[in-house]
Amino acid sequence: MAAINDPATSEAVTGDLCVPIVTELDIVIARQQGRALAARLGFSPGDLALVATAISELARNIIQYAKRGEIVLRLVEDNPRGIVVIARDQGPGIADLERAMQDGFSTGGGLGLGLPGAKRLMDEFEVVSEVGKGTTVTIKKWMH
Repeated sequence: MAAINDPATSEAVTGDLCVPIVTELDIVIARQQGRALAARLGFSPGDLALVATAISELARNIIQYAKRGEIVLRLVEDNPRGIVVIARDQGPGIADLERAMQDGFSTGGGLGLGLPGAKRLMDEFEVVSEVGKGTTVTIKKWMH
């Protein structure tokens, strides 16, 4: 992947790797691809596990709530070096974002660890959701 300069962040980034999320197998593929990219930067085994777990949580949310979407993986090779994961869908959106960010809250019958869990695992977290239009979650893990 060739490095490009992202004018929005002024970070040198590599080209995006996009993993469509439609089936359970796609969750595994996104997790493996994210882990492999983070390993290229030299993340520790523990951080590789955190990145992979956060990707799994976000991809599972896509399948459970939106049925389809994508995980976009982006390496940042500047300083700081890290990985950016963007999970986006055009599903129903999140009606009560504040409540969705509380541990244990789930409208899908799960443990309610998805969004708050991903937030805890990563260094930066942002979610934008509009009811009826979809959700985009951006998470970042930096080399320490």
